[in-house]
Amino acid sequence: MKVKVSILARFLRQQSVYIAISAVVGAIFWANGEQINPFTVLLYSLCIGNFLSPAIGRLEFLYSRRRFPFNWLIFVPILLLVAIPIYIFSSAVVWLIAPPTPQTLLHLIRTGWKFPYLVICVFGTLSFLYHSTKEQLEQRNVELQQSVDRGAAQLEMQEQEFERAREIQQSLLPREIPQVAGFEVAGAWQPARSVSGDYYDVLRLDDHRLGVCIADVVGKGVSAALLMANVQAAVRAFASTSESPAGVCGKVNRLLHENIATGKFVTFLYGILDSETHTFQYCNAGHLYPIQISGGSTRTIEQGGAVLGVFPDWKFEDSMIELRVGDRLLLFTDGITEATDSAGQEFEETRIAAFGKVHATLSASELNRQLLAEVTRFCRAQFQDDATLLVIAAI
Repeated sequence: MKVKVSILARFLRQQSVYIAISAVVGAIFWANGEQINPFTVLLYSLCIGNFLSPAIGRLEFLYSRRRFPFNWLIFVPILLLVAIPIYIFSSAVVWLIAPPTPQTLLHLIRTGWKFPYLVICVFGTLSFLYHSTKEQLEQRNVELQQSVDRGAAQLEMQEQEFERAREIQQSLLPREIPQVAGFEVAGAWQPARSVSGDYYDVLRLDDHRLGVCIADVVGKGVSAALLMANVQAAVRAFASTSESPAGVCGKVNRLLHENIATGKFVTFLYGILDSETHTFQYCNAGHLYPIQISGGSTRTIEQGGAVLGVFPDWKFEDSMIELRVGDRLLLFTDGITEATDSAGQEFEETRIAAFGKVHATLSASELNRQLLAEVTRFCRAQFQDDATLLVIAAI
């Protein structure tokens, strides 16, 4: 039923076009002083339109795919050929129903050709332009759809590649964080995109010492993630029981300087957590200062040096803090501090310190989880940069 309604609607639209053309052509003849019968004009237009459109449509394949001007050179002779029988058929219908004057059919065909041929030329030209434009638009739509399909396939492939890259990157992070007696260490990693330029690691050096590091590669995305993988490999290659944090920073710095792209650098902090001395010996290479919570108060550990990858001969120095039972040490990247709320305010170190102070009795893993949840709530989960958080709890 719907198909029949659609066909009827299209037929009626065509008739309205034929009627409009008959009015225009009839007005042209009237303006030139020609004597016309409006009903004859209307009937000629309807007959020619309904005879010509199917004929042109059936012969469209002969010229439709030709380029200009060849399509016109083929179409015009076709129009002239089909015009003859269409004119004769239309004249016969007009002569039977509404002849302009009492006359024979042969006389009407021989003398009344001006108006019908003008209508045929108008209909033919409009039909040609319509079908040519329609075909071009349909071809363009096909090309656009193919382009969209290719783009969607490429995006899907990129998404799959990013997902694989994210899985590979996650595999570089510690699956299970090693622990030593008297301490609990917990970490969290929240990339702003599919892959991240942030990195943290906890390495077992011996029975009572852990190597703890956190890093932030300038930038985001794939380039930062690739550089982060280089940092991770270098740290694991150089960290050992015999190498001080400053020594590790120096070696990683020289290696990065030889391979890093212009304008790139890495903020980095590496330390050795010792359960026998209850100390954390560390070297800060341009990274955000850690926050220590001890005895109900907080302090920022402000010792630090240059970022990695810029100054190959920089002399890094070690620092050391003591961690008593109940102390908490918070290490983080700027994705935490620069998380912004709806008003554009940043989370900042002050909120980290205040939250840590209030929740200092929590375990490292719980403090880590709740602090990251607080930052996520603060920024409505819209992280502008990769966010990493490490908590060391003395227990």
